[in-house]
Amino acid sequence: MKKTIGIIGGMGPMATADLFEKITHLTNASKDANHIHVIIDSDTGIPDRTAAILGLGPDPTSELILAAKRLENAGADILLMPCNTAHYFYPAVQAATKCPILHMLRLTAEEIKSRGNIKVALLATDGTIKTGIYSKLFDENGIDYMLPNASEQRLVMSLIYDGVKADNEDYYDVEPIKKALEDMRGRGADAFVLGCTELPIAFEDYELDFPTVDPTKVLAKNAVIAAGYELRPGK
Repeated sequence: MKKTIGIIGGMGPMATADLFEKITHLTNASKDANHIHVIIDSDTGIPDRTAAILGLGPDPTSELILAAKRLENAGADILLMPCNTAHYFYPAVQAATKCPILHMLRLTAEEIKSRGNIKVALLATDGTIKTGIYSKLFDENGIDYMLPNASEQRLVMSLIYDGVKADNEDYYDVEPIKKALEDMRGRGADAFVLGCTELPIAFEDYELDFPTVDPTKVLAKNAVIAAGYELRPGK
């Protein structure tokens, strides 16, 4: 049975668009009518998740639940939440809707585990790092991982907020973050987990040529399958 996907979006808009694009490219479809019915609720008014976790802004839970309810009422069968940090609020949102919400972080941990004995470096917001939501999953799955040091973490946050979220593709200086990534590679990182949905965009736009695990792509692949469709061959 074919299912309709609902995307709890707006966190941020480009990350939402990136997920939709990946779902479209990953679906084995030869014409428009073969693609998945996707409903997108891109509510940019959802409070910043990292600010909330750090005690610097309002709790986004009620707005996330409203978005989930809107999608459920619009006919969605499966929900996706293309924001890693928002998964801190996942239990409350899932409890408020009948639609299953695919858990991007759990799926990412499974993907890393399937790649064998590799060590990953987690790149994410301060909020995601503070909650330990990825670290707990990595520990549960026996995944070897490392976190950026304090100065490297500031560069990751700048890449997310001053780069992608600010739509600063032309004037953003990527040399400091490139050096930080090279340093982490030197300390044993085999691949970087792009644990913020702005980061896949950043790595493409700023041509950061490093091995990665892209949770947005992992979510998109699992969403295609969960919706009852086939993946495009080779994907």
